[in-house]
Amino acid sequence: KMVSFRSSLLLPCFLATTSYALAITPNAQSPAFTRRSNAPPSASRVMMMSGGSTATPDLKAPAAIYDGAVAAGAAKASASWAKVFKLGIAAGCHIGFGSYLAITVGGACPQLAEANPGLQKIIFGAFGLPFGLIMTLVTGGELFTGNTALVTAAVMEGKTTKADLVKNWVSSYAGNLVGSLFLAYLAYKSGTLGNAPASVAIATAKCSLPFETAFVRGILCNWLVCMAVYMASGCASLAGKMVAVWFPISAFVALGLDHSVANMFIIPLGMLRGAQISMGDFVVKNLIPVTLGNIVGGALCVMGIYGTAFGKWFAGQDE
Repeated sequence: KMVSFRSSLLLPCFLATTSYALAITPNAQSPAFTRRSNAPPSASRVMMMSGGSTATPDLKAPAAIYDGAVAAGAAKASASWAKVFKLGIAAGCHIGFGSYLAITVGGACPQLAEANPGLQKIIFGAFGLPFGLIMTLVTGGELFTGNTALVTAAVMEGKTTKADLVKNWVSSYAGNLVGSLFLAYLAYKSGTLGNAPASVAIATAKCSLPFETAFVRGILCNWLVCMAVYMASGCASLAGKMVAVWFPISAFVALGLDHSVANMFIIPLGMLRGAQISMGDFVVKNLIPVTLGNIVGGALCVMGIYGTAFGKWFAGQDE
């Protein structure tokens, strides 16, 4: 009985296997028997084989990143004064939190700064500002420095007006200032910095720079900041956006460059903690030159390059 039972099982399996094998001809189009091609797999095939979706690739192509940045700039420019101002407050607080962490961690390593200044700068840059910008981008905050690139591109591509650019810049800048000052006051009242002198030393150094030096540092800083924003706009996943943000932002902090919105938190905090800096010194010696440099860095050094490569910047009307 056992033999007959096994035979009854084996016979259908053999017949099914044989019939399947005989049904396949050399010219069949089954995926397992298609002729191998030496051509590299297309992007869509790679996405499908890796389990991804061809509709939303994790990283856009360079030209598509530019188009997305223009669209984002147009959307920001179309928002109302009130909306941009409110989201600007949120962004100012987020960048303030990043600066707060940088001062608390990287600014509290005086012995390391003396023995190994390079390592201390890396720590100062890596722990702080990157997470502040990530919070801003993920939640839709309005950051003036990033808008110098995105909204400028929208204007140059004819997607919005110069009046809307002014509206966006002024309202986001004002919101960033309010949020930064608010968080600086809260950080001061929290007492978490103790007797650490970092905030006073950093604020004093930033307000002691010549106008030209602060201006150039502002250019270099926002070049990196807007590259972070630009690259993050081309990433679909949160992990991709975090990687795109982390390296440029940590780099600008470690390099000692100047970000106008971060300085809106750092310098007032230093003033609250005893730095001998007047409001005039803060505005004239740092905020104005750094802000102007940030505009050049974002609008020209980043978007000017990609706008002429992938867009219609400075092109004739008939082109």
